[in-house]
Amino acid sequence: MKAAYFQDGKVLVGEQPDPVPGKGQALVRTHSCGLCASDVHFLHGGRNIIDLSRRLGGPYAALDFAKPFVPGHEYVGEVLDYGPGSKRTVKAGQRVTSVPIMRTGGSHAVIGYSHECPGGFGELMLLDEDMIIEIPSDLDDDFAAMVEPLAVGLEHARRGRPEKDDAALVLGCGAIGLGVIAGLKLMGVAPIVAADFHEGRREMALKMGAHIAVDPREISPYAPLPDFGNRQVNVIYECVGLPGMLQQIVEAAPFDGRIVMGGYCMEEEHLFVFAAQNKRLNIQFAGGEEPQDMELALRSIADGSIDIAPWLGTRIGLGEVESALSGMSGPSAPIRTVVDPRTL
Repeated sequence: MKAAYFQDGKVLVGEQPDPVPGKGQALVRTHSCGLCASDVHFLHGGRNIIDLSRRLGGPYAALDFAKPFVPGHEYVGEVLDYGPGSKRTVKAGQRVTSVPIMRTGGSHAVIGYSHECPGGFGELMLLDEDMIIEIPSDLDDDFAAMVEPLAVGLEHARRGRPEKDDAALVLGCGAIGLGVIAGLKLMGVAPIVAADFHEGRREMALKMGAHIAVDPREISPYAPLPDFGNRQVNVIYECVGLPGMLQQIVEAAPFDGRIVMGGYCMEEEHLFVFAAQNKRLNIQFAGGEEPQDMELALRSIADGSIDIAPWLGTRIGLGEVESALSGMSGPSAPIRTVVDPRTL
């Protein structure tokens, strides 16, 4: 199959072996796959991620950074066939997505970060048939590819156990932060305050449901909110992923506040427990999405309750993956670029 793959910190395009499905595995032809910031992190810091997994426990311990692997975990594709002895839960020809985890056929892997389970930057994938979710026939491929990244934000949002009388703050308005805002809006939380350095991301946050968007260099996002009875935020979502963020939030958070750590930070974080204890803070670490989050994301995109269209930028072929990944970090970059691995 044709694929854009990573090898030793480089993006290459060429032929990779066709995956062969085992029991419980569906063979899928990829239609669309979103490019994620975590792909960029892995491209440049993959050795560290693998080492951390081997030392501290993690899903990437079996990956060899020097050998080719096909990334891409935000995908939609068409079921072609199944491995022997499978239940064949979805008919061939149906489009599907899934939580990017493989737990059948003798494999336990993160799809896209595995030598056995290539991701959506390739023409063919293997998906766990117990994880696949059918895509409605009238939903566009690129919209369907946004189910997984939106689901991550929805998972983070519910981890804070928000209630309608809470005031929420979302720090960082990339895809995860925007998904958190969308999830909070679905749950009826108000007000929702968004904070980001970049004007374009603040505007996007307002489109996703934030009531207030501030530049934290100019206005403290923890300040009383005049338009909401001078209330202050009490549920805080960290979606930045930089060291030092947790301590900053602890110092600014109110008594009995709740903090959800969703940013993906791979450096040590220093924390004065004294400050957190004095405020009796609850600190929750969010992880990846679960099937319930994927199903909610799909329903919300399909029925229009979450408008994902502003996330989408250009659609590219395999030959443009390298340049698209290198341009993802800029403030003017789209939330998501989508690759079609069927085209070069």
